[in-house]
Amino acid sequence: MTLSVNKFRANLKHYVDKAINDHQPLTVNRKNGEDFVILSLEDYTREQESLYILNNNSLTSQIEKSMQTYQANSGYKPSLNELNLDEKN
Repeated sequence: MTLSVNKFRANLKHYVDKAINDHQPLTVNRKNGEDFVILSLEDYTREQESLYILNNNSLTSQIEKSMQTYQANSGYKPSLNELNLDEKN
């Protein structure tokens, strides 16, 4: 969603709540300045985590290898004992 800074200012709480609840960024246009984006902290944190993972070659390589073993059904298979650990506590 994109709106003017005046409309945003007039309904600040509504638009901030909308960005948080809908998990959608809100772009605010200013006539005499840089536009800006309203984003919930949760969504910002997710974006930062995604960027970290995508920029970490070692981590993306581990994820790729894990996907290959999963698709080949050759990954680690826990025993029934390991799967039932919660029942012992």
